[in-house]
Amino acid sequence: MTTSRPINKIVLAYSGGLDTSVILKWLQEEYNAEVVTFTADLGQGEELGPAREKAEAAGVSEIFIEDLREEFVRDYVYPMVRANAVYEGLYLLGTSIARPLISKRLVEIAHETGADAVAHGATGKGNDQVRFELGVYALDPELRVIAPWREWELTSRTKLIEYAESRGIDVPTDKRGEAPFSVDANLWHTSSEGKMLEDPSEEAFEMVYQRTLRPEDAPDQPEYITLDFEAGDAIALNGQAMSPATLLTALNELGRRHGIGRLDLVENRFVGMKSRGIYETPGGEILMAAHRGIEQLTLDRGAGHLKDELMPRYAKLVYEGFWFSPEREMLQAAIDRSQEFVSGEVRLKLYKGSVNVVGRSSPASLYSLEHVTFEDDDVYDQKDAQGFIRLNALRLQLLAQRRRRLGRND
Repeated sequence: MTTSRPINKIVLAYSGGLDTSVILKWLQEEYNAEVVTFTADLGQGEELGPAREKAEAAGVSEIFIEDLREEFVRDYVYPMVRANAVYEGLYLLGTSIARPLISKRLVEIAHETGADAVAHGATGKGNDQVRFELGVYALDPELRVIAPWREWELTSRTKLIEYAESRGIDVPTDKRGEAPFSVDANLWHTSSEGKMLEDPSEEAFEMVYQRTLRPEDAPDQPEYITLDFEAGDAIALNGQAMSPATLLTALNELGRRHGIGRLDLVENRFVGMKSRGIYETPGGEILMAAHRGIEQLTLDRGAGHLKDELMPRYAKLVYEGFWFSPEREMLQAAIDRSQEFVSGEVRLKLYKGSVNVVGRSSPASLYSLEHVTFEDDDVYDQKDAQGFIRLNALRLQLLAQRRRRLGRND
């Protein structure tokens, strides 16, 4: 990682908010460098026009604002769904999975514009600094990465606002007080943490939840939907073919209406501390349940069990920022190979915060009614089970005999 070269141009991951607006000015002053801004639309639901206006007002001449929703879902979310990836048994990795795409575009824009460095607004306490930087260094180890929160002395909201006002940066009224919590959002999820959420013994206020109705306020009647899959990817909702981002958007609305996808989690950050986050993944929870449902019919037991063993490792790699690592790519190749016959239709019931698979069918199904029926059949000889059990019991019998021989009862 080169650190000695002078920096002439920097690509900044820019939201247009107070923090990155301050970072933009700080980079211009501290490094005396030209700054290029990159703003990604990953489905966070915010108007991106103001980001362009603020960048122009700051004298930025190269401004990149890109709609990456389809690429995000197709190339990042869907591969993760094929893996059934869940971190620490609960978290659907919404923030984690967005960072590799942002890192990739930062590097590509640096190459397109001849920049020497990239910069991000992640703090020195969180996981995102790791994810951004591992992504950048995996794609171009010669680029410098600048993390202002680890360098500057603007260590409080008051100092940040004072700096902004002294440079003529607009400070919205709602930013002058202490923010009640921080929010990160994309098409897959919303994450809220910090401040009023830092005490894990206290239930989160309802105001924290922005994407879902309270399950108690959801409709009193269940709603049934179908999802069609092809090679492990969802391709249609209620029989209507949709692009990945369009389908996830529709699932988000269904999940919102039925209060699905809420999670209150204390997780282990990669940097070593525990943190409490409130997550909402309405469409994601539906999609993950449906994918599991179609795998139940189409995935061989050995392949399915191996996938379940690999999944925590895969989820950990995504969480810790190793999307571009060879081990994640190796796992992905194995997972994708397993999805060849994961095609068919899943029927789901949505009701007051829950999503349940209530039906599934597939032309590639491994389910055999002839073999599983309790009625008479001509394909399975129940006497065969006796030898099967005896062979599997042999080692257990030998272990028991040894315990008796040695007088061990434990």
